Amino acid sequence: MQFDDSFLQEMGLQAMPEDQKKAFLDYVQEELEVRIGERISRGLTDVQLNEFDLITDPAEAAKWLEENRPDYREIVTRTIEEMKAEIRANRNKLV
Repeated sequence: MQFDDSFLQEMGLQAMPEDQKKAFLDYVQEELEVRIGERISRGLTDVQLNEFDLITDPAEAAKWLEENRPDYREIVTRTIEEMKAEIRANRNKLV
């Protein structure tokens, strides 16, 4: 997912001051990574988490997730949609 001006427009935040856009987009990306990571890790053992932490190649990580957490795509999609709903609900406070 791209976090850029088109994302801000989709969220109704195109009027956000320019000096705040980058920081906000960085925050959204970081927050999503944390939320997704927490949700995916809930279904894994400590051994699996350690194994996953050793993977550095994105393609290898995706393959590992397919095998060990086959619902990870659903988790990602659901988490993104929840974050978008939160942003939309608070759009007036953000602009």
